[in-house]
Amino acid sequence: MTSTTPPAAGGPDPVGLDHGLGATLTPGFQGRARPEGVTLPPGQYEEQGFPVLSAGPTPNIDSSRWSFTVTDESGAAKTWTWADLMALPQDKPTVDIHCVTRWSKFGTRWRGVSLDVLLADVQSTADFAMVGSYGGYTTNLPVADLLGGKAWIAHTYDGKPLHPEHGGPARLLVPHLYFWKSAKWVRSLTLMPTDRPGFWEKLGYHDLGDPWREQRYQGD
Repeated sequence: MTSTTPPAAGGPDPVGLDHGLGATLTPGFQGRARPEGVTLPPGQYEEQGFPVLSAGPTPNIDSSRWSFTVTDESGAAKTWTWADLMALPQDKPTVDIHCVTRWSKFGTRWRGVSLDVLLADVQSTADFAMVGSYGGYTTNLPVADLLGGKAWIAHTYDGKPLHPEHGGPARLLVPHLYFWKSAKWVRSLTLMPTDRPGFWEKLGYHDLGDPWREQRYQGD
């Protein structure tokens, strides 16, 4: 894996460290203890804070200029402004999140709009999607992992407007996958009949990124 400074959005690891490949452990080192009564995905530890791993500049996107566009495989597009997003039914998911750099945070509280709502009237048979961010970051996901109450466009964290360093004014939230899939500063979703790699996936990260299967890199 080549050490690469990520773009401004959603990077899992700013300096290419902590890959867990070929690491040398001090004899007797057992890692951090798992909290009692809590199940962690393999290779993860509990984090009490909310680390910010983006190394590039944070784009400041005023909500008055924010928009989100879904484009289907025919090229037809549908765009929501901030006011449009706020007018849609809102969910309040409380979820655990898992970063590929090995921290997990339990019980994070969000508010946002389900992708089930946003894609309800989009005519498509596409199996894959490419998510795009302000700043140029991209990540690919199966459409099935965006539907069924699994993903949101989140604009509120812990009762407050989502801070820009965490992806505000709005980010994708896909908590059942490693957090690099939850693209910060989200602005677009392009539906695709075949899969294509996003930014980190082109550099060797897994196309799906299931933390419970420890899918960190291609071939995991």
